[in-house]
Amino acid sequence: MSNPVITSLLDTDLYKFTMWQTLLHRHPETQAEYHFVCRNQPAYPLAELQADVERELDALCALSFRADELAYLRGLRFMKSDFVDFLRIFRFQRDFIDVRAEGELLRIVAKGPQVHVMGFEIPVLAIVNELYFRRFETPEVRAEGGRRLAAKIDALQAFALAAAKYRHPFELFDFGLRRRFSGGWQREVVERLRDALPNHFKGTSNVLLAKELGLVPIGTMAHEYLQTFQALGTVRLRDSQKAALEDWVQEYRGDLGTALTDVVGMQAFLADFDLYFAKLFDGLRHDSGDPVWWGELALAHYAKLRIDAHTKRLVFSDGLTVDKAIELYRHFADRVQLGFGIGTHLSNDLGPKPLNIVMKLTHANGQPVAKLSDSPGKTLCEDETFLAYLRQVFGVQPC
Repeated sequence: MSNPVITSLLDTDLYKFTMWQTLLHRHPETQAEYHFVCRNQPAYPLAELQADVERELDALCALSFRADELAYLRGLRFMKSDFVDFLRIFRFQRDFIDVRAEGELLRIVAKGPQVHVMGFEIPVLAIVNELYFRRFETPEVRAEGGRRLAAKIDALQAFALAAAKYRHPFELFDFGLRRRFSGGWQREVVERLRDALPNHFKGTSNVLLAKELGLVPIGTMAHEYLQTFQALGTVRLRDSQKAALEDWVQEYRGDLGTALTDVVGMQAFLADFDLYFAKLFDGLRHDSGDPVWWGELALAHYAKLRIDAHTKRLVFSDGLTVDKAIELYRHFADRVQLGFGIGTHLSNDLGPKPLNIVMKLTHANGQPVAKLSDSPGKTLCEDETFLAYLRQVFGVQPC
């Protein structure tokens, strides 16, 4: 029998910890429900993985944070001591997550107190991915992955010389944990990028790899954080986005200052992102819609507020490839600081077609929540009535 996919609770993305801390401190009573979804057609039915996923979740729920892991988290200046104390006694509860097969589909639902179920997302995605791709792993596939990675590193090293002429540096990060080919492959990718591009590769979202490879852990917030505020009941729906940003500001007071913009769409986001927030946040993260359109909107907004865009950062993270990151850098690098979070293109480009899987928040406190993406097909909601109401409240047209 193979070793468990997840052997450390640090093997997750940094933004799970940062959102977790904020919600524990400010809304610990929230109940939440998360659903696993595969958006594309797998090569074989994911339902075949059910028994193995069940076994992996049993192993996950037996894990706790080790002393050295807690010490590492405590050393991050934005992690509060009481949150680390909470993690010291935390364990995933098996009763809060259910796995079943429905025909060829794999259904996974995590439901319970949000501070106990929100952390399931990244391990579940890593588990499903690794189990799925074990059937494709051969020496030939690994060799092809190595060739493709070497070509990307060569392209980045060549471009790094040309990047020197631009005002702001070219910086990229690994955002590949959620859809990685395997944990071992992600580690190899990150090590090779660290060694080959020391001046341009700035970190990884994977906290375990950051700890063990001496890198900066990267991440702030994801969609679930802002979506949660749609169902709290303590603020109007129209004010939910501003309430989420305000709680973040109060929690981190200058740290972790990159705001995600596409929970209700970029234009509705900017309507809430006034001078107050624009000064308090260091920059914005793109995750849907045309990236050039998005970046130009962001720069126009800063200009309208009379904020020097050279003091801000735009982070791109939506399905990036190396070539796309270079193209976007050339377009914006003389006008604003930039960062590029590359995921699947680095962590799962070995030949077999990657899965497009997500595990998203669908309900909070028994109420539906939604994401109004700027990209067709990425809007998420199981309740069409609420989706229509959310669009009406924020003045968003279907894309």
